Amino acid sequence: MESPVVIVVAAGPGVSGSVARRFAERGHRVGLLGADEDAVRQLADGISSDPQEVRVEIADVTDRRAATDAVTRLAQAFGRVDVLHFNPSAYRPHDPLQLTADELLADVAVGVGALLTAVQAARPFMGDGARITVTGSMAADEPSSGAASLGVQKAGVRNLVHSLDARLAGEGIRAVSVTVRGVLARDGAFTPDRVAAAIVAAAEQDPATWRSEVPYDG
Repeated sequence: MESPVVIVVAAGPGVSGSVARRFAERGHRVGLLGADEDAVRQLADGISSDPQEVRVEIADVTDRRAATDAVTRLAQAFGRVDVLHFNPSAYRPHDPLQLTADELLADVAVGVGALLTAVQAARPFMGDGARITVTGSMAADEPSSGAASLGVQKAGVRNLVHSLDARLAGEGIRAVSVTVRGVLARDGAFTPDRVAAAIVAAAEQDPATWRSEVPYDG
């Protein structure tokens, strides 16, 4: 049987890298898409040097054509997509009175709009049992006034996940946002590896009791 495939969007160090490694350990072939070529290739080298097991694409997730082409190339090379993991968000340290409308829309393009691009590109390669996972955040419910656009992004992407799940559930494809209710750290309950474990567990929920949002409280 052909090995399953995970594509990680906005791959690099941190949670996205931990998600890629954890799925690889579970037998998945890995496609990595990111804008920082050095970071993406370093992550790939740490997983496998076999191009049949790990493939890399470099693209800006907000460039719709480039991102679409990158996801499509990864999916075509592997022949399938079993898990699409979406990780990006934009951090801008502006409060609501500093933040301009153009800046807000630019950040939403990263943290929300790029999910549509990735899903639409991957969809022809996803079948019954495929999963879409998203790194969510407590900022969706408890936004920081010092980084106003982040809460908008996380609330928006969670809402979009609910919509995607409702739309695709009839085809056996499910979507889930994992709301990380803590601050990422090198130690303790909110290390990237522990958050990644929660994301993998959310992807493996029983479809009969599926939830499109799963909190991770540490």
